[in-house]
Amino acid sequence: MRETLMRARDSVLCLLLVSLWATVAARADPTATAEHLSVRLAVPPAQIYPGQQFKAGLYFKLEPGWHLYWLNAGDSGQPPSMKWQLPAGISAGALEFPAPRRLPLGPLMDYGYENEVLFPAPVQVAADFRPATPSVTLAAAVKWLVCREVCIPGSAQLSVERTALGAAPALPTTTEDAALVARFQSAVPAALPANDQARFTTAGANLVLAVTTGRRESSAQFFPADQNLIANAAPQVVKPLTDGFQLTLVKDENLATAPSELHGVVVLTGERAYEIRATPGALITSTATALPAQNLASIALLAFLGGMLLNLMPCVFPVLFIKALALVKSSHEEQQRLRVHSLIYTLGVLLSFWAIVALLLVLRGTGHQLGWGFQFQSPGFVVVIALLLFFLGLSLAGQFEIGLTLAGTGSGLASRSGYAGSFFTGVLAVIVATPCTAPLMGAAVGYALASSAAVTFVVFTALALGLAAPYLLLSFNPAWTRVLPRPGAWMELLKQSTAIPVFATVIWLVWVYEQSAGATGLVALLSAFLLLAIVGWILGRWPARTTATAAAALVGALAVGLPLLAARWAAPAAPATAASSGGVHWEAFTPARVEHYRAEGRAVFVDFTASWCLGCQVNERLVLSRQDVQQRLLGSGVALIRADWTRQDEVIAQTLASLGRSGVPTYVIYPADPAAAPRILPEVLTPGIIEDALAGLRPVRAAAGGSAP
Repeated sequence: MRETLMRARDSVLCLLLVSLWATVAARADPTATAEHLSVRLAVPPAQIYPGQQFKAGLYFKLEPGWHLYWLNAGDSGQPPSMKWQLPAGISAGALEFPAPRRLPLGPLMDYGYENEVLFPAPVQVAADFRPATPSVTLAAAVKWLVCREVCIPGSAQLSVERTALGAAPALPTTTEDAALVARFQSAVPAALPANDQARFTTAGANLVLAVTTGRRESSAQFFPADQNLIANAAPQVVKPLTDGFQLTLVKDENLATAPSELHGVVVLTGERAYEIRATPGALITSTATALPAQNLASIALLAFLGGMLLNLMPCVFPVLFIKALALVKSSHEEQQRLRVHSLIYTLGVLLSFWAIVALLLVLRGTGHQLGWGFQFQSPGFVVVIALLLFFLGLSLAGQFEIGLTLAGTGSGLASRSGYAGSFFTGVLAVIVATPCTAPLMGAAVGYALASSAAVTFVVFTALALGLAAPYLLLSFNPAWTRVLPRPGAWMELLKQSTAIPVFATVIWLVWVYEQSAGATGLVALLSAFLLLAIVGWILGRWPARTTATAAAALVGALAVGLPLLAARWAAPAAPATAASSGGVHWEAFTPARVEHYRAEGRAVFVDFTASWCLGCQVNERLVLSRQDVQQRLLGSGVALIRADWTRQDEVIAQTLASLGRSGVPTYVIYPADPAAAPRILPEVLTPGIIEDALAGLRPVRAAAGGSAP
């Protein structure tokens, strides 16, 4: 019996010793392996002694596609945490977080790390540290959340043993952890230098951050330390300054009041990162747009040539056809009067362009991102232009004479109506030109809207002069006008036929309006056309009569008000969804979707378009809808994304601005390599342009179905 008890006691002691050994061994293990990662406690010094200071680190090695989170995880997630367990006389500070990267996840945006990361932590050994044993154990309880499409929490108990000394050695030694900690310590954001500054201001739905760094910054990203401050997934539009940058950030929709500071990290070109605490105040305005004169002249020349080519666009041609008819009428009149007409027409073009650019600059100053053709995003504006052109078409078709109606109000006004007609023809030419972007024009306008106000006005003035140039040249060269046919009865037939392209433009505007106002708005607009036809009948039946003119004005006001009310009460446009064109499936645009595909190693082709953009529709029907082009797109493996800018969309506007463009059509190839710059294709597409763009991409395997979140 006693022997049995002795054996049992020995077994228990053995088990206790084994358990104690296992516990000690576990506590002395600096590395743990968990699902989708391994974690290591890195302690560089080989000896611990009084007065010592060093940086330890928590090192994670992740499986491909999995990530950990930054201090502010973004739209979802949780950062790693560590609770130290240290001997008396040794203390440690909080984890330091290296600069993160943006991690798109469907419509959300997280901030974190992939592949590998080390979080340094400062360790301090007290001056009166007296070790009781030859070695000390530094331990920590670690928790984390590792995510891909799903998130998995994890934890581990890590520890390392180091030799303990009562005084500093003559030659301290380090372990292999020293190089690992040093490599990641350089990735921790530095404090912004004392000579630099960070300011921000609130501008409508945006926060505009300006930072000086002593050099021109062409790339910058901001990571807020606080949650619910900015819309994490929204693009961040960079504007270079001569000694820093401005960054436009979209406020979080739940941010009710302006923040007292912007605390976070900015990551710049070359992986340079700084921690900033921006305060409200006046922004730095020294932009990098003070170009040499020859460069500004080149941009202005591009704008001038683009303005001339704009005359050939389908938007402008009907109006210029009307002006050409007026030129034929007056070609054999006094040359001086003809030149005055052309100058007044040019003045109408110039003032209209200046009004547009002034409005764009004011809106830009309040933080809005708008571009060329922005007014066609308003259903009310489309209504007014459609009604105006329909009314003009009725006059051209011969239902009534605008001149006779004006003559009834007084001979003085009648004598000036010709010049007024020239001026407002210039205004109308600009209005109907804005849905079109001519070749050479996109880069010039995009550059102008990203530059100072002075440069913007110079470029838009060159564009206006280009639009007016053909009519100016004809009027100031008598020899050219002599070849025009003499006025005669044929001119009435020509004038009536001019109504055909005008009515065709109206049909297109009706289609544009229906995209946003729906069937109810369409009925209201068609009813307005009927009322305008009644107005035309009144003016044609009783010309130059005050009572008839008053009645026509009343009916005309009703005609304008009816669809405007319908536009006001129309349901908002539905969020962009995926669409199919022929055999090609186009996904709706989000910046996160673009980044998602590039992270997967796929190139992306983005079609920035709008229903009111005639150039977009021409490219769509003549090039992108061709069967051979669609087969080439499908076989290329690129992700196909369509950014529909028919209705105002701040995200699309900011993305265009970041590309140096301000309008549509814009076609962009994003290479599979996230570090490679996007390639912008010409505004006028051909199958050859598409082929060349796709041929330059690295071949990738097409996705096997489905779409990005």
